[in-house]
Order: sequence, then C-alpha cells, then structure tokens
Amino acid sequence: MFHLQRIASLDLPELAPYRTLKLAHEHRERGFFVAEGDKVVHRLLASDLEVISVLLPEHRLAEYEPALHARREDILVFSATEKRILEELVGFELFQGVLAVAKVPAQDSLPAVFKKTQPPRLLVAADGLTNAENVGVLVRNCVAFGAQALIVSQTTASPYLRRAVRNSMGTIFELPIIESKNLAANVAELKQLGIRCIAAHAHTDQRVLDEADFTRDCCIIFGSEGSGISPAVLAACDEAVAIPMPPDVDSLNVGSAAAVFLYEANRQRKVREMVGRVTPCAPSSALPSTARTA
Repeated sequence: MFHLQRIASLDLPELAPYRTLKLAHEHRERGFFVAEGDKVVHRLLASDLEVISVLLPEHRLAEYEPALHARREDILVFSATEKRILEELVGFELFQGVLAVAKVPAQDSLPAVFKKTQPPRLLVAADGLTNAENVGVLVRNCVAFGAQALIVSQTTASPYLRRAVRNSMGTIFELPIIESKNLAANVAELKQLGIRCIAAHAHTDQRVLDEADFTRDCCIIFGSEGSGISPAVLAACDEAVAIPMPPDVDSLNVGSAAAVFLYEANRQRKVREMVGRVTPCAPSSALPSTARTA
C-alpha cells in the first residue's frame, strides 16, 4: 500500500531524511538508511525490510505502483513534477532520481546465525574498512559467492550507509549483518563454535591461497588496503593466508581480494562435494573370478 503526496514544500518534516543525505551518522543513530537508484529501490521493495517512504519524479510512479501496492505497510510516496526539484531537496545531481528510506533490520547474534545456517558455513568479517563503497562491494561479493553473514568491526563503515547500499546493488537486503563492538572477541567466539578463522593477509609467508582449507566451517577476515587487519584481530585468527602475487605488486583492493578468496572457497567446496558423490570402485579382490581373468 502507499499514500501519494506531491511535494508542495521542501520543508516538510517527513522529507528530513532526504535533506540530510550527507549526515549519515544521523540516519544511523535513528535506525534508518537510504536506498538510491532504480535497481536498489526495486530490490528494497521486493524485500522483507520495512520501507518508510519513497521519493521519485512523478512520471516514474506508474512503474513502481505494482511493487508499492504489494507492500503490507503504508508507504509515503513523495513525487515532484521535475527531477530538479528533487535535486534541490537532496543537494546534488540525481542520475535516476529515485530514492527510498527504510528501517535498518534487527541484527542476529553469532550463535543465532550459527543455528540458522548449515555446514559447511562460510562467514566473512571486515576490519577497518572505512570506505563505504568498498564495504558495498564486499557485501555484493558475499552474496554472489554464498557467504551466510557479514561481521563488521567497530572501525568499519556501516553497510547501511547510502553509498554502501548503492554499491551493494541492493544485495545488502539478502545478507545478515552483525555490527561488532569487539571483532577480536567475536573471532574467539567463532572459534568456540568450531568455525576456523582465516585472515586474508597480504604480508604473510605462512600459507598461500590454494594451500588453505576452506571446505570446513570458516570465517574469512579482510582488512583495510592501507593498514590491513588490526594486530589484535590478526593474532586471534587461526591462520593468515595470502593471494600469491609478485613481491613488487601492491595488494589488491579489498573487493578484488574478497572475490578471489570467496571464489577459491567455493571451488574447494564444489570439488569436495563432487568427490563425495563418486561411488568408490569395488577392489579387484571383490570382483568375481571370471571378471578378474577376463
């Protein structure tokens, strides 16, 4: 359901989230986030998250009406005759001119995620990623490669920042997020649950990617491109693993590194699954004598 309201004044109290798009900390403190762009807003409307309002040009309303009518809550839809009015409201140029505000979902605890998921579990953690766009790409990689949850440290940008949501292309609506207050303590908690914690660490000679075992329950931890994983979190991990690269090449962007690690985890798991499906051949001593002598 939805209630249409044409914008007569940019000072309406209900438009406050759109007037303060650059004040992301305010949004997070109030428990809502902003979705931007056609694909992201369509995916939001198709999700189970609670949507508060939608902002769009009047001529775009018809294409969103089916999704809006299908919602259970009553969504306030703001429209304007021209996109420039919306741009005056938000304070910057809009490419597609469609935004929405929704509530940040309640978080699960690590034990709850453990109970809801089946082995072999694949979790991801982020430590010190301050760039919201990189966090969004990491979310997208998690969903693309079947990670069951993302844990973000207290030093990592929220996955619900507008730019993170946009760069995730709406996949954030499919991924359980745990916002940690102490990632090193969470790593210890994961280990108690039997989940192996593997640090994606560019500067290690311990082990390279194809030598690591991703076939069991595991959590892969990624750090910032500059300083990497913090010492406390790195020390809490079971092992550090590197992508094999020439020594004179800088480490990969976290989005690229995550794609490589998660692809390798999926590859190993598929190989193990295929091997498990193969029925072992009967030993020659168990075959009939006629078969052995034929």
